[in-house]
Amino acid sequence: MDEAFGQRVARVGALADPVRRALYRFVAEQPGAVSRDQAASGVDVPRHTAKFHLERLVEEGLLVTEFRRLTGRTGPGAGRPAKLYRRSRRELTVSVPSRRYDLAGQVLADAVERTLSGTPMTDALAAAADDAADAVTGAQRAVLETLAPLGYEPRTEEGAICLANCPFDRLAQDHRDLICGVNRTFLTALARRSDATMEPVAPGPGCCARIRPARP
Repeated sequence: MDEAFGQRVARVGALADPVRRALYRFVAEQPGAVSRDQAASGVDVPRHTAKFHLERLVEEGLLVTEFRRLTGRTGPGAGRPAKLYRRSRRELTVSVPSRRYDLAGQVLADAVERTLSGTPMTDALAAAADDAADAVTGAQRAVLETLAPLGYEPRTEEGAICLANCPFDRLAQDHRDLICGVNRTFLTALARRSDATMEPVAPGPGCCARIRPARP
């Protein structure tokens, strides 16, 4: 299990407690940030109980805090600012096996925008996949280090990097030619950054491609 997956599982686990889940839903449903007293009253629990669970949700990145005087007064005698809670913008998904529909959606949306400005679809997909590869490789990580967090489950077999999992499986089942094409274009762009090559393979239980590292 990679570290990022473990963190996502831990965040989901943080919502397993019914009180914590109720507090999260209460905070998320409010139009603005809420105080501990408001949260405690909203789910009918003692203030100290609300404080404990709210802070746990902050630790897991599901809530964020801000400080503000609720009275609206300023200056001496206005009192200390209250600690308020609101839902964070963090998106949380856990899938077993790993899926990355967000990545496919980003490439496709980028390609569509390029076609609207007159770029042919084939060229638009290639450029969008290239930009996505730039975004995930970051500081020039090795191919294996890049593929694993994306859910491909890379394994080295007979000199090639075989990809045991398809991060876009559900989409590929309904739109195989399109999604496999996007996937292979993305992997080609990714492999090129390490002087490796993408090799198509027959669709099966895993990915429709593999990576052939450059010979030393």
